[in-house]
Amino acid sequence: MKVTAIIPDELVKETQTLSNARNITEAMIIALNSYISLEKLKAMGEAIKKNPLQFKFSAEEIRDLNRQ
Repeated sequence: MKVTAIIPDELVKETQTLSNARNITEAMIIALNSYISLEKLKAMGEAIKKNPLQFKFSAEEIRDLNRQ
């Protein structure tokens, strides 16, 4: 998809430098993928916070089961 966007030059250059991208397009793709991944991780963290994992057995019980 072609997009025209007004982005400050310094922001683009820093993004390109930090991402080790060969060109602006690659830098923007890396930045957008990173942003999406970060937001998905945040959402997952919030979901786990609301409904924490619960384990059926304690560590001690699992060790005992494994020894049998």
